[in-house]
Amino acid sequence: MSSDSVSRQRANRALDAANFFLADVRDGLGPYLAVYLLTDQKWDEASIGVVMSIASFAGIVAQTPAGAAVDTIRAKRLVMACAALIVTCVSLILPLCPGFWPVAVSQGIAHAAGAIFPPAIAAVSLGVAGHRAFTVRVGRNESFNHAGNAAAATIAGGTAYFFGPQVVFYLLAFMAIASLVSVLAIPEDAIDHELARGLHDHGINLDGAREQPSSLSILLTCRPLLLFAVCVMLFHLANAAMLPLVGQKLALQDKGLGTSLMSACITAAQIAMVPMAMLVGARADRWGHKRFFLAALLILPLRGALYTLSDNKAWLVGVQLLDGIGAGIFGAIFPVIVADLTRNTGRFNVAQGAIITAQGIGAALSTTFAGLIVVKAGYSAAFLSLGAVAGIGFAICWFALPETCAHSNAGTSRMTQTTSSASGIAAG
Repeated sequence: MSSDSVSRQRANRALDAANFFLADVRDGLGPYLAVYLLTDQKWDEASIGVVMSIASFAGIVAQTPAGAAVDTIRAKRLVMACAALIVTCVSLILPLCPGFWPVAVSQGIAHAAGAIFPPAIAAVSLGVAGHRAFTVRVGRNESFNHAGNAAAATIAGGTAYFFGPQVVFYLLAFMAIASLVSVLAIPEDAIDHELARGLHDHGINLDGAREQPSSLSILLTCRPLLLFAVCVMLFHLANAAMLPLVGQKLALQDKGLGTSLMSACITAAQIAMVPMAMLVGARADRWGHKRFFLAALLILPLRGALYTLSDNKAWLVGVQLLDGIGAGIFGAIFPVIVADLTRNTGRFNVAQGAIITAQGIGAALSTTFAGLIVVKAGYSAAFLSLGAVAGIGFAICWFALPETCAHSNAGTSRMTQTTSSASGIAAG
């Protein structure tokens, strides 16, 4: 076996471990923040929504620059390690400073630092696996990511029952240390940094000439890329607030079990996400990338309607399994579609950053939007409103977004074959 093959095998195993342990680090406290502020700090739902939106907007500002940085820098492993340390440190000081602005600022820093993870992990994966094996590698990434989330949620739920919701802070610290080791274990020589930004291997095109990245105007001139960004924003506008709202409903029924029940919801979803991510990795290139994205959008209106039928704890946790299906598909298909639309342009990661910015806008508005509706009209109205937003995204995707996978349909293969320049991709 060649040294190159050994290095790639080591890189793939290290990527598996990094995705597993970063699962609990990349989003900081995530939905646990809402439960902690509601039960321990006695905040109301509207205030929780506002502070989470403020923090999310800080991440939005950092997202596109983070993607652009990943396109150009070679120290991708070191940047991810530093980001993990920052997210963990600012989250651990939250119990010491639980006021409105300290929480907003600390979580804003965490979101800004966490902006580096999605483009960096996708870039390293593309640099290791290449375009041909990228869909499979992303499916594997998401499988280990969801398995890590499920494991962390299970541990958090079990220990929080005995030691209180503060246990999530200690769990975050442990996962951060493990993620640092995993990220730094990825062999540097296994990453093709030109391929990682969406160019050909080593930045040499099929004619043997040195490739140059396309103009940044690609972000504004590629119609399919813009349509995809709109659909992604609507997906997260509908999705982001659903889990925190469910957590709040459960916590109000039994404050002593709030964190444990939230962990049950997360665990249920994460377990369902693993086979969904594996399915995307195994079948998306055959069945079509757009079809999987449509399925992810369709899950949200159904989920929102089902939440309104009962306040029973088992029912709410059971419906949360649908989150695993929708989010599991979305997480695996998102970087694949971006790679389709930016292939051979050298702008893969900045495009990821730009679309994740749109995603962040949707997510940030979601919590405020839902929180205000809850205060004015109740939880059922909020769930139905969020589902309606997803329905709009489904319609746009169905009628306006073309299939991006070259293998699924001969008539659409030209999209990925003509992306060697900004004008080519815009024409697709």
